[in-house]
Amino acid sequence: MTRHVSLNDTTLRDGEQAPGVAFTTTEKLEIAESLAAAGVTEIEIGTPVMGVDEIETIRAVVARRLPVRLMAWCRMTSLDLDAAIESGVQAVNLSLPASDIQLAAKLGLDKAGALQVIDDMVRRAAAAGFFVAAGCEDASRANRDHLARVIETAARAGASRVRLADTVGVLDPFSTFELVAQLVARSPIDLEFHAHNDLGLAGANTLAAIRAGARHASVTVLGLGERAGNAALEEVAAAMAVFGGADTGIELTALPSLAAEVAWAARRQTAATKPVVGADVFTHESGIHVAGLLKDSRTYQGLDPALVGRCRRIVIGKHSGATAIAHVLSESGRDLDPDLAAAMVARVRREAAETKSTLTATQLVELYDKMCSEASLFELCGSRSAVRARAKATVLRPGRMQ
Repeated sequence: MTRHVSLNDTTLRDGEQAPGVAFTTTEKLEIAESLAAAGVTEIEIGTPVMGVDEIETIRAVVARRLPVRLMAWCRMTSLDLDAAIESGVQAVNLSLPASDIQLAAKLGLDKAGALQVIDDMVRRAAAAGFFVAAGCEDASRANRDHLARVIETAARAGASRVRLADTVGVLDPFSTFELVAQLVARSPIDLEFHAHNDLGLAGANTLAAIRAGARHASVTVLGLGERAGNAALEEVAAAMAVFGGADTGIELTALPSLAAEVAWAARRQTAATKPVVGADVFTHESGIHVAGLLKDSRTYQGLDPALVGRCRRIVIGKHSGATAIAHVLSESGRDLDPDLAAAMVARVRREAAETKSTLTATQLVELYDKMCSEASLFELCGSRSAVRARAKATVLRPGRMQ
């Protein structure tokens, strides 16, 4: 049976930690509503201890009564938990470093001390009525036995879930699978995986964690986040739909507009090659590819654009062939003359190389019409020359009177 995997979106918390990103209250409200409409069931909406303004924004989102679980990110301190209580959220992620390097450098704690903090703070949060997730910061560099003890301690104290964070993005899919599989086998509660994209592996690592048994994955729209960002909501959701085996409940056709909304609010441009939502990811220029696609779209498309509410697009450029040119011309009511095909391909390639761009359908039609006019003129001139030559030959034929 297909199991359910919950995508916990942290665009409004971890995504906003990307350099220079600062969402207004209105933007947070609109993004939260769009996330809920897209089928996201849990949203991490902020860090209450940041202050009054953050608390007021979180309270405004809570007041919308969206059909999602709203979570606040907190350190495992009384100060953070009190701020979360004031913000009105239903759930908290209480985070504490798990690796020796972070425990020592940030908090001056050893493993035993960390377990005591976890037990105390999770019990307090659970007693306050929160859904509690315990966050293991830098889990990817932590001792495995210590992680198992953290999970056991958190579960015994009342946590419903433990988040394993690859905080500095040093895992690969193989090590991710091994780590998560080992801990799932020993865990009495659900595990969540939180990836960072420092080596470009956040999406792959998230899928590996899910394959290994994680029931929750932390993502952001467009992969927005600190440094190289996080696992992208749209990529993970689309990949899960293509590969099967788990259902995220995400409405995939809502992803392009959601991505555009977040990009605008973050004042970030989306790369044309961004998987799933980039402008060019369903665009084809290569002549070989287009010839295949026009016969069967599966030849060069592993992801059906309709799945995410988009359409295939064929453009004309330096690498286009006669088949692609004929197709685009036909959509504009022109039939490519076979006698002009080779010359048209050469002309198009020269034009694209000189301008370093593709040709629009209008430009292609104008170019073709110009070539047709030139060809007609050439044929007409050629015909007149032939008539004159025949007439001259008749007049000067030997044997005739001069």
